Amino acid sequence: GIDVVSLAASARRAGYQVYAVDFFGDQDLKRVCQRSRSIIKQRAGKTCGRLSRDFNPKVLLQLTRILLRKTEMDFALLSSGLDDFSEVLFDLNDLIPILGNSPKITKRVRDKTMFFEELERLQIRHPETAIAENFEEARRKSKDIGYPVVVKPLTSIGGASIRKVQDYHELRQRLRHKPFFDEKVLIQEHISGTPASVSLISSRRDALALTVNEQLLGAHELGQREPYGYCGNVVPLLTDESVTNKCRGIAEKIALHFGLVGSNGLDLVISEEGVPYAIEVNPRFQGTLECVEQILGTNIVKAHVKACTEGILPTIMKPLAYCVRLILFASKRSIVPDLTAFREVRDIPLSGVIVERGE
Repeated sequence: GIDVVSLAASARRAGYQVYAVDFFGDQDLKRVCQRSRSIIKQRAGKTCGRLSRDFNPKVLLQLTRILLRKTEMDFALLSSGLDDFSEVLFDLNDLIPILGNSPKITKRVRDKTMFFEELERLQIRHPETAIAENFEEARRKSKDIGYPVVVKPLTSIGGASIRKVQDYHELRQRLRHKPFFDEKVLIQEHISGTPASVSLISSRRDALALTVNEQLLGAHELGQREPYGYCGNVVPLLTDESVTNKCRGIAEKIALHFGLVGSNGLDLVISEEGVPYAIEVNPRFQGTLECVEQILGTNIVKAHVKACTEGILPTIMKPLAYCVRLILFASKRSIVPDLTAFREVRDIPLSGVIVERGE
């Protein structure tokens, strides 16, 4: 995946020999792996590049092939970045069996049209959603849904390029300069409320929501410039138990309906009236992994393996603490200091490398 430090560390604590392929190649990843390969080659005085420009899922596949020349691997675990690249997932699964959702299931649950049609059948609330292939279609569908709307690329990493649009003029301005990956765009009803997620473990017969989490999006104080850019989590979400239970029920129902197995996440927005609206499924390990492990005192990789291979779900106690993950973005072009002395810092770049503004 793009960022696999927490996942690799969890797998190491679960007793496995770990081999990693990612984008960043941070110092703490190398410490927990037998071997690793990364798209970015960090060097003091050199730039770490730009994720939107330099990330290529096919390169992750090539790096995996390089690792396989020197070692055998039992299975692959997926972090973020490959959800919407089904061809790469099918090729990866041919190289190493993916332990978790098959590429076929991942492709199905990430198909936006099919996903929201299935939610409609399940009577699960979700924002009204449409796909547009050109501006005229986007204009018509935005009017039908009703402004404000949220405009999204079909493929987005970490919430990049997602915008709230107030009227026709903003829509026209936005789509004229859209840095999207393809021509189609997602037009979605804007739900005002709290961004949230559910972290869950499921087998083919059962599903268990582990935690309901607050999502931190667009936090300027962390240097994030994207208004919907992912900045971390507060685990668990502080809200009424009735709302938490609704979120859990929705996540478990979706997991069982789509046949999801292992560790999965569901993104939601909880409206100001306390109504959860399902947004999308992340059919792989989530950014909440380390926080969930800390507050539940469990190993998520171990739980994932048991759910996938034995159909056994963990016994989970109610969380008695909170854990926060904050992702720091460079407010200007920066040289990274030595961060290894800070016990709670993760994803540590090499001292002296350059991080570009907004990365």
